[in-house]
Amino acid sequence: MARYDYSEANSPEIEKLAELCTKEFPIDPQLYTQYDVKRGLRDLNGKGVLAGLTHIGNVCATKMVDGVSVPCEGKLYYRGIDVEELVAGFIKDDRPGFEETAYLLLFGQLPNTEQLNHFTKLLADLRYLPSVFTRDVIMKAPSDNMMNTLAKCVLTLYSYDQAANDISVPNVLRQCLSLISLFPLISVYGYQAYNFKAGESLIIHQPNPNLSIAENILYMLRPDSSFTPLEAKLLDLALVLHAEHGGGNNSTFTVHVVSSSGTDTYSAIAAALGSLKGPKHGGANIKVCQMFDDLMEHVTDWEDEDALRTYLRGLLHKEGFDHSGLIYGLGHAVYSISDPRAKVFKEFVRKLSVEKGREKEFELYDRVERLGTEVICAERKIYKGVCANVDFYSGFVYRMLGLPVELYTPIFAIARIAGWSAHRIEELINSNKIIRPAYKAIDAPRPYVALDKR
Repeated sequence: MARYDYSEANSPEIEKLAELCTKEFPIDPQLYTQYDVKRGLRDLNGKGVLAGLTHIGNVCATKMVDGVSVPCEGKLYYRGIDVEELVAGFIKDDRPGFEETAYLLLFGQLPNTEQLNHFTKLLADLRYLPSVFTRDVIMKAPSDNMMNTLAKCVLTLYSYDQAANDISVPNVLRQCLSLISLFPLISVYGYQAYNFKAGESLIIHQPNPNLSIAENILYMLRPDSSFTPLEAKLLDLALVLHAEHGGGNNSTFTVHVVSSSGTDTYSAIAAALGSLKGPKHGGANIKVCQMFDDLMEHVTDWEDEDALRTYLRGLLHKEGFDHSGLIYGLGHAVYSISDPRAKVFKEFVRKLSVEKGREKEFELYDRVERLGTEVICAERKIYKGVCANVDFYSGFVYRMLGLPVELYTPIFAIARIAGWSAHRIEELINSNKIIRPAYKAIDAPRPYVALDKR
């Protein structure tokens, strides 16, 4: 019997069977309205269906005025604390903020100096991989997608954990703290392994226990381990702003769904990584960068606003870039007037662009943000406003930091593992029911036909 070669393109047999799927699977869109289906767990206005309660993150984009919900400036709260105030606190004192943010998300309160120092040391102590794990798991069969590398390594770590299936809170917390510490190592080492396979030199730096998580990413990634204070501050800020975004975002909801089954931590986090890998979720900043590359090829004068409008209008009419009809980085499922993460990020992005001599490029981003929202509002009938989201600027930051594009989405995961961990613990503490929404079957019963009569 011939074996199927997974490295080759689909065979004619597979293509023919796929045609059956394409023919038999489509559902009439009118049926979603007929049966009042909240497609994508959203109502007709795009608002998410209430599926749970959480202490951890709160995304606010509307306020009540005379009993009516109206759009307002976006706000994001971590454990009830405005993320803008949180950022201002550690920026003012010129200290890293991600470890403090992780502590807040996990334990519900801001740490004092002693608690923060102890927590930071605990994370540093956990920042090691099992013996020969780097060689036998990361270096062998490296992937061109670091999200797959992360998921593979997370599932393999299950085999090294003597209490892998214990879902008591102390054990799950131990596992989560370990994963928070290890995600940077696995991501960077995975990229180095992929680079080595492609013919580049292999440079593996051990993490420095005296550096923050953001600093260690740059320290381990760069051949000379050097970085500027502003570079470390921007990456740390990116981690803080991506650490949590409520229980309804796709990957965090995945953590709740999978955790509700009573499964182990490694399986739940691997499932979340699979969700985040999707270009509609964690890969959006890559699309923004690619879109700007295309824009710069087609518009030579970056200050020509008429030319920029024409290009952006073409995107909406599926006439340019990837023909998706989207201006990437503009618009969000919840925010309408502003995304607080983009607001916080923008001023620091401006400072980094000056340090890197890329002010003109930042001005182009700023211009496209303004003109893009104008064009979308003029061209599209939308139920709410449009604003730049955090992905609009994050890819540009990663480029200025010299991070390889393969690490853009893993950086998101390195941040969001803090939020995922908090939500997993919350689900295990508060829920005793498996999450199971309903799907309505729309096919009428039909008789079975014997094989010889088909």
